[in-house]
Amino acid sequence: MLKTVLTLALAAGLALNLSGCAQTTSGMSSGRSQLMLVSSDEINTASAKAYDEVIAKARAAGTLNRDAKQTRRVQNIAKRLIAVAPQLRPDAKNWDWEVNVIAEDTVNAWCMAGGKIVVYTGLIEALKPSDAELAVVMGHEMAHALREHSREQASQEYIRQGALTVASLLGVDDTTLSLGNMAAEIGVMLPFSREHETEADTVGLELIYKAGYDVDAGPEVWRKMSKLGASNSLDILSTHPSDDKRIAHLTELATQLKVAGGRRD
Repeated sequence: MLKTVLTLALAAGLALNLSGCAQTTSGMSSGRSQLMLVSSDEINTASAKAYDEVIAKARAAGTLNRDAKQTRRVQNIAKRLIAVAPQLRPDAKNWDWEVNVIAEDTVNAWCMAGGKIVVYTGLIEALKPSDAELAVVMGHEMAHALREHSREQASQEYIRQGALTVASLLGVDDTTLSLGNMAAEIGVMLPFSREHETEADTVGLELIYKAGYDVDAGPEVWRKMSKLGASNSLDILSTHPSDDKRIAHLTELATQLKVAGGRRD
């Protein structure tokens, strides 16, 4: 087990030295260096392909942008958020943004790398959000793309798999490798994902503030999510923070943004 841990540490250190660190956005989220071993082009190409497949499937099923009024609402909110995104990440103005609504019961929305956004009608029907609350959800998803979290997670997985391969070549037995993999999952990958979720809440709320939406909608969204029972898992085994922690974090951020003022420049 010790050999596996040492191997993981050495591989991570080597990756950091070879790759350097990145900082993808400015604003409240700045300060954390990001490890990037996979190129933006690779992630964007894969994301665009996956997005096209989702859209093609929805179009064939007749579930793509079925309600014109609802689609206009979502796209108008997205337009306001996209307009201010370059304030946090200048090159976002050059992204090929796309926004679609899919008629499906899933209570979800997402934004793939490069600005490919989907909102499911199940989210709108379940939350019955105000425009500001819907902007919170969309801003959060856009923040994942602006911070290139998928690229960062791919890089983290690259390190883990590489380290386990090296450990195997060094003669570490399968049982120890399995334990090492589990330790990496719980001790590295899950907290890493929770950090992304908290960071996306931060960037997303700043984004909606710059777009002129009420930031108090942030904690309100997660009060509604909590009532739906969206996340009841223990933090240590979850990729998302608990609802209570999320609400507290967003409430504090909303206060900071309102006190600071003038952050829309």
